[in-house]
Amino acid sequence: MSADNSEGNVCVPLRNLLNSIQCIRDRVRDGESNESDGAFNLSNFWDTLNQAVKAVSQEATKLSLAFSKPPLPSQQDGEKLTESIMKSVLTLSTVYYWLPKSQGVSLRRQVRDATVEVLEGVAQLVEVILSTPLQSLTQEQLTSTGGVWSACDQFEQLPRDNKAAVLVVLAEQIGVVKDAIEEIEQALSEPQDPFNDILDDDEDGEEPRGNQDTYWSEKDRRVIGPCQGLMKASAACLRKLTSAVRANGDVTTSQNVAQLDDLADISKDISPGVDDLALCLYPPMDYSGVESNVSKLAVLLKKVLGIIRSSHVCGESELTWVQFLEGAVEHNLQKAKDLIQQDS
Repeated sequence: MSADNSEGNVCVPLRNLLNSIQCIRDRVRDGESNESDGAFNLSNFWDTLNQAVKAVSQEATKLSLAFSKPPLPSQQDGEKLTESIMKSVLTLSTVYYWLPKSQGVSLRRQVRDATVEVLEGVAQLVEVILSTPLQSLTQEQLTSTGGVWSACDQFEQLPRDNKAAVLVVLAEQIGVVKDAIEEIEQALSEPQDPFNDILDDDEDGEEPRGNQDTYWSEKDRRVIGPCQGLMKASAACLRKLTSAVRANGDVTTSQNVAQLDDLADISKDISPGVDDLALCLYPPMDYSGVESNVSKLAVLLKKVLGIIRSSHVCGESELTWVQFLEGAVEHNLQKAKDLIQQDS
């Protein structure tokens, strides 16, 4: 058998494998879990899932090694390799489907994303093997193999129940809101012109820039004050909610699991609301846009606080800060509106 013939024969099972993995990945990304009426053992699920992930990692390593140096695997060996990795991929996707939504949508999303990342990693490895000389180990193949290992290793860090999954969501939101607040504070602390390092004076030097579109007026700066107050109330809401979930979050009933998902979903709207408000504060300031975004963020925060108030994570001690933040939101909203409407 010629080398070319051998290469062609071994490519066929690889191409079939790639197509199958891509189909499984798409189904996992878009599919629904199998809801079961019986009791679900979360601990057993994690044990089985981790074993499945380890098997995929090992099979991907075997595949990469087989195509890292001559001689090429025979057609029979190539088919055995692809069958073996296909079996591990199918097992991983099947075990993922065991996880019902009743265990928490937030948890399921994070397990789904991690599973998809592993499947994408394996698909990429197969693509690299197919697209590079089949008897040499390229840097790209090393990188792709490492990518599969990295994706599999992430399963160790995944939250183990819906409470932990919701805490991951809240931590991400806190980070985004904190960044937006710090950017505005940084811009305010700089000299009069926040775009000084971006826009240059007229090259001919005939006119120094006096364009008020590039810096804040006194009124602008006054309006920014309560807007910052609203952004800080957003951050405080997320921090306090995190503490409440950590202290009181419960996953023993389907109702409480669903409440945690509701809190995670509504909290995801806060960072875009804060970002929209922050962006419209930069000069030239459009007061109608600022007022609109202030109002939208205030309405959202009141809704979030209302959902927290009626959830199982809100005990008597939490009620105190919920009420305080409701007052802070209303105060900053009215103050911003009053300042915007002054002299208009």
